[in-house]
Amino acid sequence: MEYRRFGKTELEMPVLTAGGMRFQASWNAAETDKITDEGQANVAACLRRALDEGITHFETARGYGTSETQVGRAMKLLPREQILLQTKIGPTETGEEFAQHFEESLERLQTDYVDLLAIHGINTEATLEKTLRTDGCLEMAEKLKADGRVRHVGFSSHGPTDVIVNSIATGRFEYVNLHWFWIQQEKWPAIAAAAERDMGVLIISPNDKGGRLFDPPARLVGLCEPMVPMEFNDLFCLRRREVHTLSIGIRRPEDFDIHLRAVGELHDDGAADLVRQIDERLRAEFRGVLGEEYCATWSEGLPDWPDVPGEVNVRFIVWLHNLATVLGITSFCKDRYGLLGNAGDWVPGKPLGQTAPADLAEALAASPHADRIGEILAEAHEMFAGKDGKRLQSEE
Repeated sequence: MEYRRFGKTELEMPVLTAGGMRFQASWNAAETDKITDEGQANVAACLRRALDEGITHFETARGYGTSETQVGRAMKLLPREQILLQTKIGPTETGEEFAQHFEESLERLQTDYVDLLAIHGINTEATLEKTLRTDGCLEMAEKLKADGRVRHVGFSSHGPTDVIVNSIATGRFEYVNLHWFWIQQEKWPAIAAAAERDMGVLIISPNDKGGRLFDPPARLVGLCEPMVPMEFNDLFCLRRREVHTLSIGIRRPEDFDIHLRAVGELHDDGAADLVRQIDERLRAEFRGVLGEEYCATWSEGLPDWPDVPGEVNVRFIVWLHNLATVLGITSFCKDRYGLLGNAGDWVPGKPLGQTAPADLAEALAASPHADRIGEILAEAHEMFAGKDGKRLQSEE
């Protein structure tokens, strides 16, 4: 295992994190009766494997149903002093409410402190403002840190880059959890901002939100050969030293295998050359399929979803259409499209739905591809509609 200094926390962070979202027996934290002996034994085996491989960072969240309880039970069988434990709690209206949620999380985790506590889901400016209120949840998290019950305070975000950068600019967080991987690179300025403030950087869900890479289509497999897509994506992310760890959501102990192979290749010159070749091959495929000029300018002039009739999230939908057209990751795109209108600020805006592309003409007028974008939206709706998604409790 390789370890990287996790910014100003000074923690030695493994480049792989054991993510606990998929451990849950139920999305309802109270339904602990649904935790079977077999399921709990599997969680214990996953975390035992992680620790044996040097993956000392375990992360879960209050919003992950029974996951905190299951991680806590498994940790009773492991040496707590060797583990960096993170949980995440969503912003609350008051500090007192946040403290109550924290106490519940500690009880489930069967520990008297956590190494890392994240304010979970600062996705909008309004949520950031709520987090920063006097006597609010961040102030309470800082009090818990002063009391020694929390070692380090950070935040997670699925929001736009400017919200993440503004959260970082407050100077009140020690680390950030965010999305950044090959298919979604536009948030690099947020990582750069975190690096400037010496913050730890954890990449959320590179396997799932990175394109459902655990179940890749043949087209993507071929483009990534001789690596497999998860291996390539791991190395693509970890070649940037500003990135400290990838949260690997696993279901079985053997799910670590590909990622451990990638870690073993981090300092292999041949693997580094392959990553560069695959990166360029993927970019060339986009240019070849969609056109070079379109690839360079497709997002220019596209309005934000609140400014679009029907609150259609045009930019998000066009991005999904691009991915499905070039990489064939249609299942991923259907899942994400189905969340529009169903996931609040975690996946904001709405699908095309009953809004006719012709109704969007004025909103799309600033796009150099206005005529094409209308056609793409209609085609995307035909490709992806029919499955309304339901956001996972914390949508990691």
